[in-house]
Amino acid sequence: MIDRIVSQRVEFMPKQLIQGILYVSEEYKTAAHLCACGCGEKIRTPLTPTEWRFTETASGPSLYPSIGNWQKKCQSHYWINQGQIRWADKWSPEQIAAGRRGEDARRQEYYSSRKTNNDSSFLGFCKWVWDIIKKLLK
Repeated sequence: MIDRIVSQRVEFMPKQLIQGILYVSEEYKTAAHLCACGCGEKIRTPLTPTEWRFTETASGPSLYPSIGNWQKKCQSHYWINQGQIRWADKWSPEQIAAGRRGEDARRQEYYSSRKTNNDSSFLGFCKWVWDIIKKLLK
């Protein structure tokens, strides 16, 4: 188990992650780290308005909301707040299901509020995919 984490900015995620480092790719809007419990699982967090938010302070990185590794064997649950790992209670299957429903509702609300019409949403999505493909081909 670790109690602190530092951030490292990268374009691409390294194949081998090092415990205690939160890798952040602003280009690809994602972060990754090894589970804070020490099990060795890679944890990936998309950095989007509907998923996680990353902030950096002099004290260290923060991710919001918490990291709930419900699909991993360890089922660790913790916060990354100003470089510190703050452990949270393990959730029951009912809490996990309710949390997922809440996430889905927030995503639906966010994307519904951004739609002007189906054509422009589709074109925006296509542009986003094309931008990623161009970066990968560089």
